[in-house]
Amino acid sequence: MIIYCGTSNPGKLREFRLAAPDFEIRALSVPPPEEHGETFEDTAREKALYYGAHAKGYLFADDSGLEVDALGGAPGVHSARF
Repeated sequence: MIIYCGTSNPGKLREFRLAAPDFEIRALSVPPPEEHGETFEDTAREKALYYGAHAKGYLFADDSGLEVDALGGAPGVHSARF
């Protein structure tokens, strides 16, 4: 079964493929969207809607970031914009 992944990050794509070897996980050849979410969930939803408009089948999207204790949890959801 083919599942599309809403990411442009090759490292994340590799990790998802290792985590779900029974699926053929493919990236979409579209530029990444701008991120505006205030939470990881907001940004994952934005990505799912953006990439979903380009996928011809099932798609999943995520958002993650670095939360550094010494920086009070920063950059957090703003990691890609940091």
